[in-house]
Amino acid sequence: MASSVPRARSTGRVTLDDVAHAAGVSPITVSRALRGERAVAPELVERVRAAALKLGYVPDPAARALASRRSTHVAVLIPMLSNALFVDMVEAIQRRLRPAGYQTLIGITHYDANEEEQLLREHLLHRPAGLLVTGLERTPATRALIANSGVPCVHLMETSTDPGVHSVGFGQADAAAAMTRHLLERGRRRIAFAAAQLDARTLQRLSGWRAALTQAGLYDPVLEWRNPAPSSLALGALLFEQIAAHRPAVDAVFFCNDDLAQGALLAAMRLRIAVPRKVAIAGFNDLTGNDQMLPPLTSVRTPRAEIGSAGADMLLTLMQGGRPPSHTVDLGFELVVRAST
Repeated sequence: MASSVPRARSTGRVTLDDVAHAAGVSPITVSRALRGERAVAPELVERVRAAALKLGYVPDPAARALASRRSTHVAVLIPMLSNALFVDMVEAIQRRLRPAGYQTLIGITHYDANEEEQLLREHLLHRPAGLLVTGLERTPATRALIANSGVPCVHLMETSTDPGVHSVGFGQADAAAAMTRHLLERGRRRIAFAAAQLDARTLQRLSGWRAALTQAGLYDPVLEWRNPAPSSLALGALLFEQIAAHRPAVDAVFFCNDDLAQGALLAAMRLRIAVPRKVAIAGFNDLTGNDQMLPPLTSVRTPRAEIGSAGADMLLTLMQGGRPPSHTVDLGFELVVRAST
């Protein structure tokens, strides 16, 4: 038996007009009732909600944005979702934006500047209310897209002093330098830096390590170990095996992230290399599981959830036409010293 409910011809979707017909009211009354406007009588609100529920009506956000000239979605561009670092940040963003009436649309760039540019073009076609992007390094075309879009934008995970650029993050190089100084204070003198992915923030950490060793008069280019492959436990184990076999021997390895460092700890166990007696191992980000490693892993705790919350708050202010107290927020970092160093 054919349904008696009229549907939009192109999509089969239940429309505002369908609900109005079923409830015996005008479409504008349906719209006001579902928005919770007080001018609509309670009995009409109840009738409209009952009709919407019965028909399975879902408001069309695109149509609502077109009618009000106000979008309700925010584009969030991150490098990957397989890294808990970005999962924590995105969850914090959503916890801030949803109560304010905004939905997040996630775009994954895979650390590819060209893919980020294409994703941004696609998102801007839908006229988002705001943009949250990861980092500051991007193509000139992407920077121009952001600048010319008129859409409020906040950059996350790094800080910028450039005028007109809003950012929330911490000093990546400063954090790496602090970890390197910690290893120096523990008596380590040949401290290797092992890196994967080689994205902009990893290279900033490399520069912080290099600066601290140079200041101590201990920098040696052979202590740099770079691999452009995606970060993983397996790659961390491989890098550690290569470093352990190199001569002259190192007495500490600072990994650019915890995936690599955790893999190195597992490799050290297999190779029967005592940590930290023979070689200290440190990571970056302080992800879940570090305290359960053998030995527990020393790392830099990064405020990714706090960055997500503060970045979303800054964007909300911008989207509402306000001016944040500062265009840049530096949330700092914390060294978490455990038995691996």
